[in-house]
Amino acid sequence: MPLRVYNTLTRTKEEFKPLSGKKVGMYVCGVTPYDVCHLGHARAYVTFDMVRRYLEFRGYEVRHVQNFTDVDDKIINKARKEGDPLKATAIAARFIEEYFADMDALGVRRAHFYPKVSEHIPEIIALVERLLKKGMAYEVDGDVYYDVSRFREYGKLSKQPMDQIKAGARIEIDERKKNPVDFALWKKAKPDEPSWDSPWGKGRPGWHIECSAMSMKYLGETFDIHGGGLDLIFPHHENEIAQSEGATGKRFVKYWMHNGFITIDQEKMSKSLGNFFTIKEIMAKYPPEAIRFFLLSAHYHSPIDFSDAMLKNAGGSLRTLHNCVDNLGAAVRNAAEGNLNEAEKALLDEVKEDGEKFIAAMDDDFNTPLAIAAVFEIAKMANLYMMGKEPKKQVLLAMLGELNALGGILNLYRAGGKEGGPEDAEIDRLVAERQDARKKKDFKRSDEVRAKLKSLGIILEDQKDGSVRWKHAR
Repeated sequence: MPLRVYNTLTRTKEEFKPLSGKKVGMYVCGVTPYDVCHLGHARAYVTFDMVRRYLEFRGYEVRHVQNFTDVDDKIINKARKEGDPLKATAIAARFIEEYFADMDALGVRRAHFYPKVSEHIPEIIALVERLLKKGMAYEVDGDVYYDVSRFREYGKLSKQPMDQIKAGARIEIDERKKNPVDFALWKKAKPDEPSWDSPWGKGRPGWHIECSAMSMKYLGETFDIHGGGLDLIFPHHENEIAQSEGATGKRFVKYWMHNGFITIDQEKMSKSLGNFFTIKEIMAKYPPEAIRFFLLSAHYHSPIDFSDAMLKNAGGSLRTLHNCVDNLGAAVRNAAEGNLNEAEKALLDEVKEDGEKFIAAMDDDFNTPLAIAAVFEIAKMANLYMMGKEPKKQVLLAMLGELNALGGILNLYRAGGKEGGPEDAEIDRLVAERQDARKKKDFKRSDEVRAKLKSLGIILEDQKDGSVRWKHAR
């Protein structure tokens, strides 16, 4: 069954076919680091961590880029409150470290690149110049605006008609703009804020242009996946498409992916509404792995309602799973091998079937609720089997291996903010399976097993004598 992804641009599930074979370019909109992260941020980055992990499990080579908007009004305003607007960069650096502390605890694997606006001003200026040269933008008194009227497909991501967009834009009218919906690419500097030299005088980038410039630098003018929260569809991602495709004349992104909101009593969690919880506040009450499990327990498209009761239930469910894995590990060490009866053979078939259900669920637009349900079905069977008379080692090992492999894809086995991993016995079993496949010249299966081990954080080192050593990636 092919992997299918829901594309916000087309509003349909599409078969996932990267632009370049097994290589995947993925850009995720990052935070504006002016404060500590809240649970809404956690949902976005746990979501795209899950997407990356599963793609890697499926054998794709993912190049993951996530920006930091370290030049922004919110950061400058915070610097003003702290007495020095020019300290904005230092404030951003402080909260970038806070971001990493939170995401490391939640088991979010670090991106390959974290470009910052302040470090990519030349690329941003070059893109603005490109748009001006093509007549897609215009300059007014040191400010540069994108001319939306020059991009006929404006609104194709958000599916908003232009008259509706114009009506919303009239709330804040700038008489210097040709059109109320035109947006800033470059802003003329004010006396008390960070600024850079440009062909239009001192200034700083507008919000949207940064993501176009940085994503194209690291992933090319067209790439596979662009991710972010639903709130970024308009205007941010809509404007990214307009300025990127306006500059290049090429399709900007193949698959647009957006995660749903966290809600509190059915209302979106946000700082403006004052109904948000920081990740640090929640981690003071619940283990980070329980928070991660809670966030993955709903489909990434869907809203997920936050409450203490929901997190307690998530923590309890995860403990049940962890206990099962621990008990299986102990049982494997004490059990003996033996001939399997028909019931045990049927049980192994059921375990395999649930493993296939997990894959089928994840292949259907990363349906983590159904995938997790398949993991718990295996755990349920394992608990019942361990209660029986003289459980066989090979059955226990198969169950343990499946739970470790599937749970490892979602990074469900963690403690103390660090990733846990499969039992050594399971790693040895997979390494032996790969070796056997290589001897039989079944290179497809050999590559599949290697990819599976990689998804579990295991690196293989083939030795000159034909043996294999393995180690943890960390």
